[in-house]
Amino acid sequence: MGTKQGDFFKEVTLRICGDLDINKALQNTFDYLDRILPVDAIGLVHTDVKQMTMFPVASVQREGIDFFDYKSDVQAAAIPLYNGYERDRDALETEMGSVLILNRPESWRKEMLDRFPNLIKCSSLNLQLKIRGERIGVFLIAARGHDRYTDADAALLATIKEPVAVALSNVRRYRDLEKLKNLLAEDNKALSADIKRAVGVEVVGADFGLKDVMQQARQIAQSNSPALLLGETGTGKEVIANSIHLTSPRRKRPMISMQCGAIPVSLLDSELFGHEKGAFTGATERKRGRFERADGGTLFLDEIGELSQEAQVKLLRVLQEKKFERIGGAQTIEVDVRVIAATHRDLEAMVREGKFREDLWYRLNVLPIRIPPLRLRREDIPSLLQYFIEKKAKEMNLGKIPGIESASINRLKQYDWPGNVRELQNIVERALILSRGDYLGFPELNNKNVPTKNQPSDYPSGSLITMDQATANHINFVLENTGGQIAGKGGAAGILNMNPSTLRFRMKQLGIRYK
Repeated sequence: MGTKQGDFFKEVTLRICGDLDINKALQNTFDYLDRILPVDAIGLVHTDVKQMTMFPVASVQREGIDFFDYKSDVQAAAIPLYNGYERDRDALETEMGSVLILNRPESWRKEMLDRFPNLIKCSSLNLQLKIRGERIGVFLIAARGHDRYTDADAALLATIKEPVAVALSNVRRYRDLEKLKNLLAEDNKALSADIKRAVGVEVVGADFGLKDVMQQARQIAQSNSPALLLGETGTGKEVIANSIHLTSPRRKRPMISMQCGAIPVSLLDSELFGHEKGAFTGATERKRGRFERADGGTLFLDEIGELSQEAQVKLLRVLQEKKFERIGGAQTIEVDVRVIAATHRDLEAMVREGKFREDLWYRLNVLPIRIPPLRLRREDIPSLLQYFIEKKAKEMNLGKIPGIESASINRLKQYDWPGNVRELQNIVERALILSRGDYLGFPELNNKNVPTKNQPSDYPSGSLITMDQATANHINFVLENTGGQIAGKGGAAGILNMNPSTLRFRMKQLGIRYK
């Protein structure tokens, strides 16, 4: 290698390999090449002959030049190769060596001109890049006008094929690592949420009213089959699901939760399966869905009875085949996810009514667990009461934890708890806020508007009703006592411990109209 070639090799190597930011590295390289060769633009292209695709990686162009239209997101800029590309490349490379001189672009194949139409205005040098004999891409140098390059220029450019190939390989690896880093950060965020949810969570009543439930949960935890949790709203289905996950072999992977009834039907697919950038209006970046984030772990689908028929079909496919595609994507993604579903609705009745797919019902109903309502396990009330008092007192930074008189406990045990454990938690929190003494009081239990065991409720009597009817009756009852107020202090959403938008969504589903 002559002195001129040696200096050229050294200077280009220092610049092209001197920065992990390929745009900066290319700019530094361009500034040097501008003193040596005719150049108005330079660019790097990664080629994947197996996938018949080329990916523009980066470019630098003189102001006012638009030969290349490269984007930083290489996937978004993918260009399909034409049939015969590899054969033409081999023929040209055999004839011209590692550098192709194209002083007359009109001699190019039409397929290449279609992919780089702006290059018709210029001359170019195309340096073929290889790593260990495998072709990985092309380094292009372009200058306005025709017949701008000579054999000497091509020979000079050929000296830098190794460092430029290393630079292209490094930028590909660096971007892959960046993507992996972002995925890990997303998973870490999900895992942190799981840890926060798990800390302090214990299944109160596991030795009494929930003894049979916990025995079933321990058996199910060792299986990979879907689990189905059945029970009224507020009975603690998510706590049981969390317990199953934490005692399963999947406990080191995330548990991702989704409240099916709180997500609009139009967004369900995106939430479950994710979407590609540009898949629909507002999809400004690629998003991984709940299934993808839960890979290797557990996906908890609460209120699965709220899923649309279309979503049920897609869920069934994932359960059976363990694969799906993101919205707007063509790549099939395989996942290993254990699904735990929960609902307060009567799915068997919904199947008979044609509102829930029978095949999905059978797929989910492998290991059903029925969680009893609080009124059927009143012996757990003292333990739950103490647990919530200690937990809420700590959250509220109370210096002293108030006690409970036995008379208050008896009144609590007599109450039927239509809102189950969630309602008990709300009453405890409200009592702690209003408490001014050493003992907690529960004055709302004396309110004539609150039904107790010794006080008939305003619920319709007569024949047994469905879960939806019972839910509608209870929501109507609460709304009547709040004067129709849903949100804000004293509103129905607060009493029911629900997000106001979720309550409105449930009201719409159940046909409840309130001003």
